[in-house]
Amino acid sequence: MEFVSSGYNPDKPMENRISDIGPRHFSDFLPPVIAKNKGKWLWHEIIEPGILMHKAESGDEVYTVRCGAARLMSVGNIRMICDIADKFCGGHLRFTTRNNVEFMVETLAEAKKLKEHLNGLKQSGGSHLLPVGGTGAGITNIVHTQGWVHCHTPATDASGTVKVVMDELFEEFGQMRMPAQVRISMACCLNMCGAVHCSDIAILGYHRKPPIIDHEWLDNLCEIPLAVAACPVGAIRPTKKEITTEAGETKTVNTVAIKNERCMFCGNCYTMCPSLPLSDQTGDGLVIMAGGKVSNRISNPKFSKVVVAFIPNEPPRWPTLAKVIRQIVEAYAADARKYERLGDWAERIGWERFFEKTGLEFSEHMIDDFRDPAYYTWRQTTNFKF
Repeated sequence: MEFVSSGYNPDKPMENRISDIGPRHFSDFLPPVIAKNKGKWLWHEIIEPGILMHKAESGDEVYTVRCGAARLMSVGNIRMICDIADKFCGGHLRFTTRNNVEFMVETLAEAKKLKEHLNGLKQSGGSHLLPVGGTGAGITNIVHTQGWVHCHTPATDASGTVKVVMDELFEEFGQMRMPAQVRISMACCLNMCGAVHCSDIAILGYHRKPPIIDHEWLDNLCEIPLAVAACPVGAIRPTKKEITTEAGETKTVNTVAIKNERCMFCGNCYTMCPSLPLSDQTGDGLVIMAGGKVSNRISNPKFSKVVVAFIPNEPPRWPTLAKVIRQIVEAYAADARKYERLGDWAERIGWERFFEKTGLEFSEHMIDDFRDPAYYTWRQTTNFKF
């Protein structure tokens, strides 16, 4: 057999086998102090905004300087970050899930020198290149999805909305004067690959209209069974329809029908079938959710709740969105107790008082009526209803 003649021994299948054919093992990229103490860390503390210290069983310390970065970066920007790591950190750095960059050094003096250097880096217009912050009781960097950059189902932009919100709250990113940390997340549609359902403040792109059906081309462009199967709520069924083509001909075509009252506007059908576009200029916009968290401090983890049912898309600066986020953060900062997350604060004072203090309008769209209609619809929930 050919594979035997090539040197393979069926009696010793692992002999001379090359199995590690992917990237190098992550341990090759660890700073020496972290490699030495891996799995043996005792505790950590925040020395000052943007600087953390981790203490190991051996007595070793590592100081981390955290700075905010963008999710989309140029090669030139990445090279600049690598140059900083080469100069200050022996060529080591790491990226966090919240789009931060962390540089690790071994002394507090080195950390403060690095922080001073990072804060001195400015764009030509005067804004920070790599602002230091995002630690402790402050505003974190925003985790977000792709939006209009290259996603096919967004109801809004991600990078644009995140930019205006961080501009609005930038002074709090480098400080720690909130009652507790405020995690902000953004997802550009209901599929929520930005995991906004457990954030203190969540920005969610929202479609309000069911897909438009291009009957003439659907059977040519799509596998109808796949489009039907893609719907998680069973709102799509196959059908036949008599249409008049662009050439003026009348014919019967294979197509689909959508039960509009069941559709939850997720865009899964469009993923499988380009003849079912979902985006709409007047129907698309934003929903604001608040009160979610993963931590079990003070109270159990909880999902975010809708507090603003709809904000229209207003590119490029989304003024209404920025104003609403500012209202929520200022009310929380002024009234919450120390260590109290936004959701804990809202539950302590009551959600009715939350709407009073933030100045947000309460409407029937925020009523949680899931329990009863759950038996006959998937759509009547507090989160996605208009």
